[in-house]
Amino acid sequence: MNTNEFPKGKQFCFTNEVEYASGGIVSKNVLKRPTGNISVFAFDKGEGLSEHTAPFDAMVQVLEGKSKITIGGEPYDLESGESIIMPANITHAVYATERFKMLLTMIKEPSI
Repeated sequence: MNTNEFPKGKQFCFTNEVEYASGGIVSKNVLKRPTGNISVFAFDKGEGLSEHTAPFDAMVQVLEGKSKITIGGEPYDLESGESIIMPANITHAVYATERFKMLLTMIKEPSI
């Protein structure tokens, strides 16, 4: 078992698996595979990930709190229970308008 992942065959609640850090961002791998990753994040209010691109699609599921997700220069306000897919190779950024937790699922295209 990869010790950097969640244990298999055990119940868990995403919001309880990562704690807020004052002035910071905390993340934890749920699963990490060559075909993609699933991670849970906790952002303190005002924290974020600056604009960047990724070579694969990524889905954000807001578990708690509120955030602003910008995709290709267009902002989207998301709150608990809402999700959005950030398309591959398009700039995106994440900003915590208040403390928030998210589940990030990244799916990679197979190498040909």
